[in-house]
Amino acid sequence: MSSLNLDDFSDLIERPDSGTRRDAEERRERLVVPSGALGRLDELGEWLSAAQGSVPVKAVRQPRVVLFAGDHGVAALDVSGRPAGSAHVLVRAVLEGESPVAVLARLAEVPVRIVDAGLDCDPALLPDEVVRLRVRRGSGRIDIEDALTVEEAERAVRLGMAIADEEADSGTDLVVLGDLSVGGTTPAATLIAALCGTDASVVTGRGGAGIDDLAWMRKCAAVRDALRRARPVLGDQLELLAAVGGADLAAMTGFLLQSAVRRMPVILDGVVSAACALVGQRAAFRAPDWWLAGQLSGEPAQAKALDRMALNPLLDQGVTVGEGSGALLALPLVRAAAALAAELPERAGAEAEEDAAEYVSE
Repeated sequence: MSSLNLDDFSDLIERPDSGTRRDAEERRERLVVPSGALGRLDELGEWLSAAQGSVPVKAVRQPRVVLFAGDHGVAALDVSGRPAGSAHVLVRAVLEGESPVAVLARLAEVPVRIVDAGLDCDPALLPDEVVRLRVRRGSGRIDIEDALTVEEAERAVRLGMAIADEEADSGTDLVVLGDLSVGGTTPAATLIAALCGTDASVVTGRGGAGIDDLAWMRKCAAVRDALRRARPVLGDQLELLAAVGGADLAAMTGFLLQSAVRRMPVILDGVVSAACALVGQRAAFRAPDWWLAGQLSGEPAQAKALDRMALNPLLDQGVTVGEGSGALLALPLVRAAAALAAELPERAGAEAEEDAAEYVSE
């Protein structure tokens, strides 16, 4: 029996301050640029202001990319474009600066933190700061067995919570969240299908590495079989993560929930982070107010999860590589929104609307 009840987060998580948001909206009405002229950047600036509890909004000065890594036993069914047990290769590429997220993080001058929750490799292959907190080696094949024991699921959730606390305590003011996994989109699709009450074929995509039609059919079958195992435990989020999630997904769920407790905004990346967010929403309905959807990845399960949480992606550039890359591409938009909201001057006195209109191109 676990001592952790994710439903307790519902009492711990508050929404971003509504009074601050109203103040930010009123300030926005007084700026020299007419309301609406900056499009969605206005909404972003007001959201960030409410999350910070600050008017005017403060600049995002200490963002961090946090990536949870793990291997999934279901990849042995050839449902992924990468070999089973090879997620450590993705981790090594990030560490060596040779992956898309590493290039983008270097460009944006944002540090990257990788947490091994469930890689299926010899720990000696990677630095100790990556592997030291591993919950278990790989996650079970969810079509025929549990991904984790309930005790392991609790450890993974608590791992994610601890990472969120460390980031908040160190001054991180916004997190770009992603995963480094092989086979991870299959449990993600299963979780979303279970929580949204849909069939396997509706949520099954082709993953970041891409798969052919036969592999997609195998993946559909795996999601279908995993769904049969998920439905009996839908009432308990921890048991659900144990049955059809994985160590990295459970850790990411804990991270998201504790980030909301700590009032630390998070930009979600692809379908894996969306699935964990959906589990988090089931536990604490106010939690999604602390999250942004960075991008639309093209995975049908992600679109369904974001729709359920009423999160509108910032970007749709067709980026399917995962690793937090799409979410990191959205970071400049958030920073731009904060800068505009904070630095644009207010109109002097009761200046007429037509005077402000000169700032809008015709």
